[in-house]
Amino acid sequence: MRFIDLFSGCGGLSLGLSWSGAQGLFAVERDPMAFGTFKANFIDAPRGRASRFAWPDKWLEVRAWGIDEILDRHAKELGDLRDDHVDLIAGGPPCQGFSFAGRRNPNDPRNQLFKRYLDFVKLVRPTAVLLENVPGMAVAHGVAKSGNRRLRGDISGSIFETITRELDHLGYDVKGEIIDASRFGVPQKRVRLIVVGLLRERVQPAEDGKRAALVFERLESKRAEFLSSLGLDCPVSARDAIGDLTLRRPDGSLWPRKDCEDPDSGKGFEELAYDGRRPKSPYQRLMRSEVPIDRMDSMRLARHSHVVQRRFWDIINVCRQGVQMSDRDRESFNLRKRRIHPMSAIEPAPTITTLPDDILHYCDPRILTVRECARLQSFPDWFVFKGKYTTGGDRRTRECPRYTQVGNAVPPLLALAIAYALGDVLASSRSRSRFAGSGVENKEGELV
Repeated sequence: MRFIDLFSGCGGLSLGLSWSGAQGLFAVERDPMAFGTFKANFIDAPRGRASRFAWPDKWLEVRAWGIDEILDRHAKELGDLRDDHVDLIAGGPPCQGFSFAGRRNPNDPRNQLFKRYLDFVKLVRPTAVLLENVPGMAVAHGVAKSGNRRLRGDISGSIFETITRELDHLGYDVKGEIIDASRFGVPQKRVRLIVVGLLRERVQPAEDGKRAALVFERLESKRAEFLSSLGLDCPVSARDAIGDLTLRRPDGSLWPRKDCEDPDSGKGFEELAYDGRRPKSPYQRLMRSEVPIDRMDSMRLARHSHVVQRRFWDIINVCRQGVQMSDRDRESFNLRKRRIHPMSAIEPAPTITTLPDDILHYCDPRILTVRECARLQSFPDWFVFKGKYTTGGDRRTRECPRYTQVGNAVPPLLALAIAYALGDVLASSRSRSRFAGSGVENKEGELV
């Protein structure tokens, strides 16, 4: 299965697809930091960890591209890909404009990027389309018009309804469902809208006439088999995921720390030492495969004052874990931040966001490291991240540092499960096509 990843970010969706055996052609990501991470793992990395992309560098420079730029400059080359029958266009336009985690803004210009996604699909005409986004995409609200570009008909209502209507017009059978990533081995309660479109002229329906719906049926029916193949029980708890990366050993003594050597870190930071720690769960063993034992990327600790650490200890000891802090608790601790989740050790983590201080560690008085967030997103320990760690103010809408890259990503394990289900459906369709094509006619002219 050959795919193109739009709005790829650091590459969570590409990683899961690659694990399934799919071959990436190229990715479209406008942010230099996020694309730097993508390039380090899928283009510059040694073979064997993730399938290297077969980037068409004769006509497409290997760099960060915005979707408007690539459509404007390379429309002809993209149209030529129709003859190659690209199997899949995957990705998710930025979701901040209709995310329940922030302020929903129907006039956010990022809401309009789904139109360019559809323009891309129209040019390339892949066999399948895969979209991931927040559930808010399926909630109706008005959408501001963008210049002279309009989709057919009224674009009020939900973005999901508009995308479904437009893909249907392009010849795709479309189905969308809300999926919880924690049911597929991801140690995090992350609920997302997954949309699948299958091109009717290339994908044969099953006997009951279904096409895209079969992907979700296969995803559910194969779930236990998928988890078993990874050696995982479900759900995977936060302790199962990051219990080997705590500040203290089981006997209460501190693990050694060292000065952070990452050139993007800035001075004065420490990081957790990785060597000497042993995996304590099947999930940790899965994440640790193929990583050098003495070094792991993005282990930098936040610099919390003693006052902040004492406050975090009190929150861990007093507040209910696994749920967002109540207004009363926030007032009692003099916290102005609206969304703070003290983690529960025995449950999947709350949704990893782009802001590092949304979640408190379940047993350490601190926020999570980038690596811990990546673990909770199901990125393996060998996956490296590039760029600065955080940003602030107005730069948050323009920059994509490491915490943001991780928080925006599709969990690779969820992407892998979807890739397997989609691959099964496409393979079954090809089998039905071969069977129909090999039939002989009886005297009434019917295939037998």
